Amino acid sequence: MATHNRGKAGEIRTMLAPFGVEIVSAGELGLPVPDETGTTFEDNATLKALAATRASGLPALADDSGLSVAALDGQPGLYTADWEGPTRDAMVGMKRIQDELAKRKVPDTDAARTATFHCVLALAWPDEHVEMVHGTLDGRIVWPPRGTGGHGYDPCFQPKGDTRTTAEMTDAEKNAISHRGRAFRMLVEACFK
Repeated sequence: MATHNRGKAGEIRTMLAPFGVEIVSAGELGLPVPDETGTTFEDNATLKALAATRASGLPALADDSGLSVAALDGQPGLYTADWEGPTRDAMVGMKRIQDELAKRKVPDTDAARTATFHCVLALAWPDEHVEMVHGTLDGRIVWPPRGTGGHGYDPCFQPKGDTRTTAEMTDAEKNAISHRGRAFRMLVEACFK
């Protein structure tokens, strides 16, 4: 798994367990973190997957994810992790989203606070062939954050049609509907069946 993010690696490890695939993260292998210079989630996922497969000689699965808030013109989007500050503290990122919404006087309604989680998975093979899928989850931003499960921005994201945040769901419930879970199921269909 081309990531140094333990939360992402853990989610993918859980999803791949039924297929007997052993996951080792780029962080566990001590691989360098490539600069994410792409202009889309697809670009960055491909860049990370290819860097990991070239460095390890193993197939590498990379995830590039982000949260796009409609009232913030799609921000933070590609820069979701950057909004967490230098310490990569998700609470900093969630507070920044709330502050930006407050600055723009965005009301606390479903329609005004729509947001979408994006996940692009790129699977690079040692011959540099890349399979790619894109999953999304629509919902809204809530404040204050709720729940202790998941990781990242889960405590401030309430999926459309649910009253809970993704941080208030069990891992199985979240994986059944999440952007990463949806992308993963597409990847399994394309590569593991």
